Amino acid sequence: MSVWSPVKLQIHSVADGEKVNQQVVGEALRKGNALYIRYVEEEQLPGSEPIRNTVKITDNSVKLIRHGGVESEQTFEQGKRLPGFYRSPFSSFALSTDTKELSLSLSNLSGKISFSYDLYVFEEQSGQLSISIEIQEDQ
Repeated sequence: MSVWSPVKLQIHSVADGEKVNQQVVGEALRKGNALYIRYVEEEQLPGSEPIRNTVKITDNSVKLIRHGGVESEQTFEQGKRLPGFYRSPFSSFALSTDTKELSLSLSNLSGKISFSYDLYVFEEQSGQLSISIEIQEDQ
């Protein structure tokens, strides 16, 4: 049986020059060659359903899956443009990510991942983003 372990996450994101820093508590699980991290987004609209995030990290890719008030899926692999989607009660659209940089530095359940990408919505570039997540096993 797989056991999830508590982790602390520091998430830094920059979207078209706007910086957001979050510190959240989550949990991590190593399964085969993949590390799974899951956490609930802190920023919620009043009365909205919580958004649960799962991050799947493998040797050369990161997949971000969101469930709840928003449903979305994005995959990041350096040098590749990969399809994804976004759905909310208000809109739904196809998107894709063109990953420019991907850096993974992990040891067991701790480490850092970072990636920069161009986001495309309906085949038109809608932004340049970068995200880094520092993962610290919580003893």
